[in-house]
Amino acid sequence: MINVQFFPSKRIAFYMARLFLVRTLAVLAALVLILMTLDLLGESGKILAPPQNGDAELWRYVSLRIPMLIARFLPFSVLLGTLITLATLNQHSEVIAMKAAGISAHQIIAPLVVASFAVAALSFAFNERIVTRATATLAAWEAVDYGQVPAQSDVSSNVWVRDGEDLIHARQVSGRGDGLVLGGVTIYTRGAGTLERIIDAESARRVGGAWRLAEVRIFDVARVATTRTPSLVYGAAVEPAQFTLARVDPDEQDFGRLRQSIADLRVAGRPTAALEANLWHKISGPASAVLMPLLAAIAAFGLARSGQLFLRAVMGMGLGFAYFVADNFAIAMGNYGAYPPLLAAWGPFALFLMIGETVLIRTEE
Repeated sequence: MINVQFFPSKRIAFYMARLFLVRTLAVLAALVLILMTLDLLGESGKILAPPQNGDAELWRYVSLRIPMLIARFLPFSVLLGTLITLATLNQHSEVIAMKAAGISAHQIIAPLVVASFAVAALSFAFNERIVTRATATLAAWEAVDYGQVPAQSDVSSNVWVRDGEDLIHARQVSGRGDGLVLGGVTIYTRGAGTLERIIDAESARRVGGAWRLAEVRIFDVARVATTRTPSLVYGAAVEPAQFTLARVDPDEQDFGRLRQSIADLRVAGRPTAALEANLWHKISGPASAVLMPLLAAIAAFGLARSGQLFLRAVMGMGLGFAYFVADNFAIAMGNYGAYPPLLAAWGPFALFLMIGETVLIRTEE
């Protein structure tokens, strides 16, 4: 007799959920440890290049980089954790015992799906509260070659703005409105398409409706001469909003702030389709953890002999990695404007949800 309850046995449900979570966390820890070690080996020379940097800065880099690695590889860990859990249960004939007790394939993977909902919710909160801040802080630190970063909020890096024919590059942008401060400013003044001067300044502030540059060095292209001046007023027509809207990195902003940035850009008449795709991907990305038990469920069923278990595990891994490829492709198409934002963010999720259900029903139900 088939049991139609969602969780036919609470003990079995807790047992499977615990196995799934422990193996997922173990895989995630191993991946993060290996990748963090390799990353640190490649970046340690740059971090220690400034004379004031030492071991503390290395640990600071690790603390900022680990949240980014966790966010990126958590869905992979859920996939591998599910495959290990289900393959182990199959190999030990525990799946056969559950099916003999009248538990269906969907009921077998139900505890894993519920646990993955909790993983997805925690992943979303983790991304919103920690990953976005770590990404913004690390980007600002990298912009100054791991030197001293000004202790100010709302820091952006490597922002380009156009003022007529002139190009303005600010290595750091901090603050908002009239309190905006630019650091490491370079202005390329052009006339009739020809470069005339290059103006370098340590910083720039909004004063009296214009920008006051400090510690200025001016290179005149025609005379091939450099002059210096303590300050210079420039660009009355350049508004502070041009710098805050010139570079909106969705990885550095949480859902609410990115939504507000999109609204500001829309009011300014700027294209927002790419940012909207990334906005919705902030939800669909963590939600991909819910798909992994369904895509990897094929490894739980079938006879664990003659290499069938290995082939089924490979098929489950192939379905999971195919989802990640399709998801990255859809987001890339959304960034180029080829896909509508909702399709770019949710299309792969819906497609592989149907594929996973179809495979599970045709093979086991």
